[in-house]
Amino acid sequence: MGRADARRAAQGRKRRAKPKGEKAGIRRFFTWKKLLGAFLGVCLLGILGFVGLYLYVDVPEEGNFQATSQSNIYKYADGTIMARKGAANAVNRETVKIDQIPEHVQHAFVAAENKTFYQDSGVDLKGTLRGILNTLKGQGKQGGSTITQQYVKNYYLSQEQTVSRKLQEIVISLKVDNKLGKKEILAGYMNTSYYGRGAYGIQAAAQAYYGVDVGKLTVSQGAYLASLLQAPSQYDWAVASDAGKKRVQQRWAYTLDNMVEMKWLSAADRQKQAFQKPIKPKPLPGEAGQVGYFINAANDELIRKGVDEKELAAGGWTITLGIDKKKQQELEKAVQRKLTDDLKPTLRKADRDAQLGAVSVDPKTGHVLAMYGGAGYTKHYTNNATRADFQPASTFKPLIFASALENHAKTQSGVPITPDTVYDGRNRRPVVNSVKPFAPPNEDEVSYGKVSVQQATNNSVNSVFAQMGADVGLDEVKKTAVSLGMDGSRMDVQPAMTLGSMGASPLQMAAAYATLDNHGKKVDPALVVKAQHGAQETELPDPIGSQVLTRGTADTVTSVLRGVVNDGTAKSAIGGTDYKAAGKTGTSDDNKSAWFVGYTPKLVTAVGMFGEETKGGKQVSLKGTGGGGRVNGGGYPAKVWAAYTAAAIGDDTGAEFDLETNSGAGVAPTITPPPSNTPSHTPSQTPSQTPSQTPSRTPSQTPSQTPSHTPSHTPSRTPTSPSGSPPASPSGDSGGHGNDGRPPGFEDLE
Repeated sequence: MGRADARRAAQGRKRRAKPKGEKAGIRRFFTWKKLLGAFLGVCLLGILGFVGLYLYVDVPEEGNFQATSQSNIYKYADGTIMARKGAANAVNRETVKIDQIPEHVQHAFVAAENKTFYQDSGVDLKGTLRGILNTLKGQGKQGGSTITQQYVKNYYLSQEQTVSRKLQEIVISLKVDNKLGKKEILAGYMNTSYYGRGAYGIQAAAQAYYGVDVGKLTVSQGAYLASLLQAPSQYDWAVASDAGKKRVQQRWAYTLDNMVEMKWLSAADRQKQAFQKPIKPKPLPGEAGQVGYFINAANDELIRKGVDEKELAAGGWTITLGIDKKKQQELEKAVQRKLTDDLKPTLRKADRDAQLGAVSVDPKTGHVLAMYGGAGYTKHYTNNATRADFQPASTFKPLIFASALENHAKTQSGVPITPDTVYDGRNRRPVVNSVKPFAPPNEDEVSYGKVSVQQATNNSVNSVFAQMGADVGLDEVKKTAVSLGMDGSRMDVQPAMTLGSMGASPLQMAAAYATLDNHGKKVDPALVVKAQHGAQETELPDPIGSQVLTRGTADTVTSVLRGVVNDGTAKSAIGGTDYKAAGKTGTSDDNKSAWFVGYTPKLVTAVGMFGEETKGGKQVSLKGTGGGGRVNGGGYPAKVWAAYTAAAIGDDTGAEFDLETNSGAGVAPTITPPPSNTPSHTPSQTPSQTPSQTPSRTPSQTPSQTPSHTPSHTPSRTPTSPSGSPPASPSGDSGGHGNDGRPPGFEDLE
């Protein structure tokens, strides 16, 4: 290679190396020394800013909690005031000194909330910074605060989740930790915390949950109250769900284990501790009648929808409910006239044990228009309208049929399930392809033989719906029920669920039927329609949600339920009314509950009647209530429903169901039924017990019915074979097991 070539090669290498030179130029701007300097600069600015904040923010001379604590105002839908609750001078709090609080109770609170309390500087910087970052990211409320920080928040600041409030909390906590002793801070924290049940402070909590003064609290009780602070409404044993009870017991155990770790409790004493269940709540003064139920249900709903429980309890809210005063009065009158006037509690034990709950909902807005929680909040604390511990029984059956329609399910013989589909309605007929042997009895052991779905719904034939549940698939049935508003955690996927063996509340059943009435568009009933804190209005979710059932499904179920009112189990109580109605009765195991859930085009109302022992709250039979025998859903519940609905509707009786379906009792038949096919719908054996059990009670065979009430299960409309007659072997006619398959203590009676 010559000199000229070497020179050119060197120049080429320089040109190719130029990008590296450019990269090196970039590094000149971002050397590690410069990056470190920038980082230290930011840290210095942060420190200077914090020092400035520390010098600027002072500890308030007085706590603002008492100063800002004020009434919550509750209003009816028309804006008139229903109640004022939580005025500053009426807050349920009694401040106690630290030496009045047993040491083991003090230690329980420290063990539960802040094990390093006695050693720390009053601030958990790591936890607080994490909380600030999560607040900036919009991830809601965060824990990680020390006892000192929580005391500062309770006593000096507010419960709002903002960065500025968090920074104030840090500064004031550091200053308070320097100014006050640890015992004074702990006493302040325990006296200002909210424990639920309207109780502020440890003394009020001791009385509310265990009926004793704070000085008499045991280690176990102290650990429960300390654990309760994390989520008072969820951990209150009286109202907690099964999951809530499990979580609070886990936190109770965690608290005791921490006490052992901190040498405040010996391992031997820890082993001796047993969880002590709190006493039943006692209503506060001023909550008599239905108002107490309204207030507490409204508060629970707001907390469930994201309102901070402590902020709500501190007051200053104006809460408007959807309760219509006129309809509420009519509901209370209906209960009085159709049930209470019939009861003689001093003479009959059954009358003392009878409870009734009801909820009335507007299916178009989702607002709860009326609610009956029981004899009165100060007389019966549990709200019967929202309690979910009794079986809904046969009121669950329409949801099975809805699931069948929605999933295009077929019978065991391959026939699509419609109102006209014929099933074998024999008493105790074993279910084919059941997950376990199951052969439930029909009401009064009546056998119906070959029976259409419409007729089976009218007469609430258990054997038909038990088989239908297997045909659809129990998991699919549960999925449909949950989508309509029922609590899936209470639903054990077993054959008995087809007879309504789970727990459900009148509010939940009203939600499910309101969704049917609303043509399949989800209704999540809302008691609160507006909530304002000062000038700020809380955004509440729309009670009307998305389409969870097709309109065809919802309207067909409504059409079928028209038959129950016109010709079925509710006919004696509701038949012959001036308005169009649909609904379903239900009577549960050993007659512990009886139901009627029904609706008109504009109003949905669920009425549940429950047998609850006056002392102890044990579920008992309603049999003998009012001096009669068994209490059926077509009795007191349907009568209360009918009396209320007639009064609530008033003169507006002409509303029609706008149904997009061509089947079911709610639509007129298109073909005249041939007489020769009638016998195919008669029961396979004529019951001998009472005349009411003869085939004449079957609605489709009543000669006097008008065409508009003729159920669609007439033979001319049975699509199960080309000839128009039922198949020789209807769904589930073969196979099965001889075992009746009932769970212990369960037997749906309707």
